[in-house]
Amino acid sequence: MSKSNFFRNIIKPFHSSSKKESQEEELGNITAHDQKVFSFETLVSATRNFHPDNKLGQGGFGPVFKGTLDRGVQIAVKKLAHTSNQGKREFVNEAKLLARVQHRNVVSLLGYCVAPEKLLVYEYVPNESLDKLLFKSRTRDTLDWKRRYDIICGVARGLSYLHEDAHDCIIHRDIKASNILLDENWVPKIADFGMAKLYPEDQTHVHTRVAGTNGYMAPEYVMHGNLSIKADVYSFGVVVLELLSGQKNFTFDLDPECVNLLDWAYKMYKKGKGLEILEPILASTAVPDQVATCIKIGLLCTQFDHTARPTMSRVALMLSRKPGTLDEPTPPGFLGSRPRRSRASATSSSSDGMSRGTNSQSRSSTTSRNPTASTTAPRTPARHASSTSDPHRRHRGSTSAGPVSDPYGKRPMRE
Repeated sequence: MSKSNFFRNIIKPFHSSSKKESQEEELGNITAHDQKVFSFETLVSATRNFHPDNKLGQGGFGPVFKGTLDRGVQIAVKKLAHTSNQGKREFVNEAKLLARVQHRNVVSLLGYCVAPEKLLVYEYVPNESLDKLLFKSRTRDTLDWKRRYDIICGVARGLSYLHEDAHDCIIHRDIKASNILLDENWVPKIADFGMAKLYPEDQTHVHTRVAGTNGYMAPEYVMHGNLSIKADVYSFGVVVLELLSGQKNFTFDLDPECVNLLDWAYKMYKKGKGLEILEPILASTAVPDQVATCIKIGLLCTQFDHTARPTMSRVALMLSRKPGTLDEPTPPGFLGSRPRRSRASATSSSSDGMSRGTNSQSRSSTTSRNPTASTTAPRTPARHASSTSDPHRRHRGSTSAGPVSDPYGKRPMRE
């Protein structure tokens, strides 16, 4: 099938003729090779007619199903929800962006189907998504320290590729635990490019509608719509701290004085108890120098000032070398926080803020509660994931209509 026919078939159901022609030209310009066309009947058979037992997950785009082709190859099929207007844009966006992306730490798009339903076909990643293992008590012990560290390194390499080594700079916009898949060898793969954006090389940032997931979005993006590669860096930093602690940023409640996980992690770091951020079950397998480096990287990536955050190539380099001298992190940014200078010197050893003599098992006893101990902005009570307490939705809700609540935590995209 020709390249032009491939994109014509994808776009035809979604656009008027004039818009279709411009979209076809745009897609054609960034595509290096054709994708395989799957018949609808083939995918129905592979997924047993999209049987609920084969359902792998659900997102704003629609459900994802596991399938097996006749020759035994396993696949993952993303199905466009009939009622998803946002999903129509995501379908085209994901197809055009992943067509040229090839990296060990980025999920591979194998092909598509456009009639009678719109489907994208990916490589199947057997260990599913990171969040399903990390945030469930019965499965999190499968993620020992080595696996978590390898996941951090792999995601850093994948993002570095997207930002600097892909044909065009790609900003993912929705890096989070549920969009990191793990293959049979526990190799992480970045997935779900429905909200990704191509980034102009000659601009420092682009102004765009806010789209992402609460708890992972950089403050300058949430508040002003200013998007740059540093938005992905921020999201990566949140994931790093979640991997270290086993806690979700947005629903964090270990310390009632702290707004979220970032607030608490920085507080513990400044008190010299950085290693107590580590989840207790990791104590027996953790490598202290690696933990100290990852804590500092997580805090550096989530700083309020986006210009102070490292690039992903720099992060990958930090992780690939022995611990050395890293910059001193300033307070993290999140909605409601304010930029403040750190009282520490500009640089310090990577072990600064880490209490080597303190076992991480004692973490539960360190969440008390001295209001004067924090160096971050004034705090509000810990927030939980509900439609009434979502600070990001309250901010965007200043418009007359306000966004519609999404059960998967993903912010609806606005034109």
